[in-house]
Amino acid sequence: MNKINYTHLIDEADVYSVAKKSPLNHALIISSKLNNKILLKREDMQRTFSFKVRGAINKINQLNKEDLKNGVVCSSAGNHAQGVALASQIHKTQAFIVMPQTTPSIKIDAVKSLGANVILYGDNYDEAFKKAKELEKEKSLIFIHPFDDPHVIAGQGTIAKEILEEVDENIDAIFVPIGGGGLISGIAAYIKEKRSEINIIGVEPEDSASMKIALEKGKPIKLDHVGIFADGVAVKKVGDETFKICKKHLDEIITVNTDQICAAIQSIYEDTRTIVEPAGALSIAGITKYVARNQCSKKTFVGINCGANVNFDRLRHIAERSAIGKQSEIILAVEIDEKPGSFKKFCKSIGKRNITEFNYRYNNDRFARVFVGVSLGGNPNERSEIINQINNSGYKVFDLSENEMAKLHIRHMVGGRASINNEHLFRFEFPERPGALLEFLDSIGNDWNISLFHYRNHGSDFGRILTGIQASSEQMNQLNEYLSKLGYRYWEETSNPAYTMFLA
Repeated sequence: MNKINYTHLIDEADVYSVAKKSPLNHALIISSKLNNKILLKREDMQRTFSFKVRGAINKINQLNKEDLKNGVVCSSAGNHAQGVALASQIHKTQAFIVMPQTTPSIKIDAVKSLGANVILYGDNYDEAFKKAKELEKEKSLIFIHPFDDPHVIAGQGTIAKEILEEVDENIDAIFVPIGGGGLISGIAAYIKEKRSEINIIGVEPEDSASMKIALEKGKPIKLDHVGIFADGVAVKKVGDETFKICKKHLDEIITVNTDQICAAIQSIYEDTRTIVEPAGALSIAGITKYVARNQCSKKTFVGINCGANVNFDRLRHIAERSAIGKQSEIILAVEIDEKPGSFKKFCKSIGKRNITEFNYRYNNDRFARVFVGVSLGGNPNERSEIINQINNSGYKVFDLSENEMAKLHIRHMVGGRASINNEHLFRFEFPERPGALLEFLDSIGNDWNISLFHYRNHGSDFGRILTGIQASSEQMNQLNEYLSKLGYRYWEETSNPAYTMFLA
């Protein structure tokens, strides 16, 4: 097989019948906070609010009328779908788009508005992919791969060409979100050929780091589960071609958590007044983590702002988590005396700081427990200083800032303590769709007594449940075996201090 010349493919790529040369903005506020020059490549300003239109149109432009007579098909969580739908509309051919049932409605509606045939199937990209491949054979369609295709990769690589055309100064690194690897492959192949001194750094969510794991294992590995908060990069297995390119050209991969992504969304909003989707904020989350880790300054970094297709109702969750991601809030559980004046005394121990949240629950005649959020300033040592200050005032304090269960559930449940025999606490995550909660309850069945239940919908794409289930020590093996067969991601939280302090 001949080696693919990606530089040539990218130079020859025809994307501008649909795509535009997106702005490369100097993010002044982010730059000031990080003490480095941050340039944002604004792919969120494409017609479909995502870079994916570049690869889709470049691929479809390679096909002739005979190829396109029956139409094209693709599988996508949304952004690639819009690109294929728009490119197909321009070429006046049918497009069949298979999307997971968990896809945000804003993306589904956008694809339908472009005249494509939308088929909702499965809970994730991999299930939608299998369905799309079935349709390819049944209807004799042309499959447009979202990332593992040379012409798709080349289309995305035109972003790198534009960056080099626009920036005269030295660029130290380009930070690129990774899903299946098409975007970073195109950028890396072009940059390393033209300007090899520029570092190419990929950014993945911690719970969807399929390329990082592939590079560590030496081949693409299919993950058992991927997180679905950043749905645009929720890919269980990267492409064979994109893996080869990344193995050759990537300098590093950084992983970030949900709180860091939410903080990056807020940072981009404060700089641009634009709300990006979680995948679109990965590059800024990665830059922020990189700068903090390496203590670098006066460098020039480019971040690819790759998409802005976010459901409005997800903003509640994003806003809730961004303060912790920016390390501008600390969440604590504290025991105080159960007597008049204790609350005032505790507040004095914190000092003149902004209280962001305060939940109180009577525990017994001797002491009470409070769940409290405290606003932080820019001092990196402030978190430990606050904890030490409270400890030195004679209080027992627990830092819950990194406690996922506390952030998702407990802060909304303080006030309901009970003494229940043989209660075991479990946290579940499942793809959200109509009837999903009922499906979950049906799966749990009637064999176990549910002693606690808290459900939260996070913007129509995934739901989270905290539930107490009664089971004796003799029944625990049976219960664990049962839960493992349900097919939902779950964690046991019985020993979580947030549970023992506020609910048990």
